[in-house]
Amino acid sequence: MKRIALSLTVAAALTGPALAQSKLSDDLVRIGVMTDMSGQFSHESGEGSVVAIKMAVEDFGGSVLGKPIDVVVADHQNRNEVAIAKAREWYDVGKVDMIGNLINSSIALAVTNIAQEKSRIAIVNGSGSSRLTGDSCTPNSIHYAYDTYALAQGTGKALIKEGFDSWYFLTADYAFGHALENDTSAVVKANGGKVIGAIRYPIDTPDHSSFLLQAQASKAKVVAIAGSGTTFINAMKSAKDFGLTDGGKQTLAGLLVWDTDIDSLGLKSGQGLVLTTGFYWDRDEETRAFAKRFFERTKRMPHMGDAGDYSSTMHYLNAIKAAGTDDAKTVMAKMREMPVNDFFAKDGRLREDGRFVHDMYVYEVKKPSESKYPWDYYKLRATIPGNEAFRPLSQSACPLVKK
Repeated sequence: MKRIALSLTVAAALTGPALAQSKLSDDLVRIGVMTDMSGQFSHESGEGSVVAIKMAVEDFGGSVLGKPIDVVVADHQNRNEVAIAKAREWYDVGKVDMIGNLINSSIALAVTNIAQEKSRIAIVNGSGSSRLTGDSCTPNSIHYAYDTYALAQGTGKALIKEGFDSWYFLTADYAFGHALENDTSAVVKANGGKVIGAIRYPIDTPDHSSFLLQAQASKAKVVAIAGSGTTFINAMKSAKDFGLTDGGKQTLAGLLVWDTDIDSLGLKSGQGLVLTTGFYWDRDEETRAFAKRFFERTKRMPHMGDAGDYSSTMHYLNAIKAAGTDDAKTVMAKMREMPVNDFFAKDGRLREDGRFVHDMYVYEVKKPSESKYPWDYYKLRATIPGNEAFRPLSQSACPLVKK
C-alpha cells in the first residue's frame, strides 16, 4: 500500500505542471493593445502603451505556465464601430484573452461590455470615466491608473482650498469630458464653491475662440478644461493667447494633464497649472529606473497611462501564473486577491467594482527657471491616499457591490 501511495504521489508531481499548462486556452496567452495610434489621443497612448505592455511581457519572461505570451495591436481610430468590431474579432477568432489600454472613454465602455459578454478580460488605463466602475462596471473589467472622480478630488479640492471658489467648465463633448465635468462639479459644490456655467466643445474642433470668450465673460475664478489630447493643448494655448490668466484674472485648471501635454506646451505656457496624476516618472528611484528603460525605447518619459499599462499587464500575468489558468473568472478573482507592490503602486488593491485603488498625487507645473533637466516638469503639492482618492464602495453605483 505504501508503494502504491508513493507511486500516486510521484505521478501527481510529474503530471501537475502538465495539467496546469493544459488549462491555458489555445496553448498561449494573447494580449491585445487597443489604442489610438494616430489620432488626437495618440500622444497619451499609442506607441507608448504598446511599448509598456511589451516591456511587461518581456520582463515576465515571454511565457507563462510554459506557454508563450503574444501581443497584438489595433488602432481604434477613436471610432466606436471600429473598436467594437475589432474586440469581437479578437475575442471570437483572434485568441485574445485580455484587451488593454482602451483610451477614449466611450470606446472603453463599449469594449468592457464585450469582454463581459465573451467571458474575457479588459483592463482600462487610457480612459477616465468613473462610470467604468459605477453604473457600467462589469465583473470582467478593471479600471487601473486613474478616473475622473480621483482627478476631481485632487485638482478640485486643491484649488478650492486656495480660495478659487467659482468655476466655469470648458468640456469636451464626449463620455470622458462629461464624467470629468460632473465629478469635478460635485467636488466644487461639496467644498463650498459654485459652478457659474459650462460649455461643451466638439473634440475635433481646431478653434476654441468662441468658447473661451464665453469662459472669459463668466468672470469665474477658475476656467477648468475638462478634456484631453490635442484639444486640451489647443485650448490651453488659446487661453494664453486670449489673456485669460493675465494679471491673475482667471486661473486655468487642467483636469486631465499628461506629461506629454506639458512637453508640447512648454513650461512657459504650462507653468502654475495644478494637476492630479497617478504617476510621475521623477517621484523616486523605482519610477526613475522604469522611466530610463522606457525612454530608451520611446525617447520620451512615461506618464501614468504607460506606467499603468505596464503594471496592470504584469499583475495580470502574475495572476495567471498563480491561478494556473487563463480562465477569466479565475484570473479576476486572483487579481482581486493579490496586492500590487511595484514602482506604480504600493499595496495597490483591486476592488469588487473593478477599481484598482492606489495613491494619487497633486502636482504643480514648474516655472522654466525651476526646471533643472529635461522632463523636469512637476513639483509635488500633495499625496492623496488611495482610500480617499477614489469613490468609496458605499457610494458606488456598481451593481456588483453588495450594499
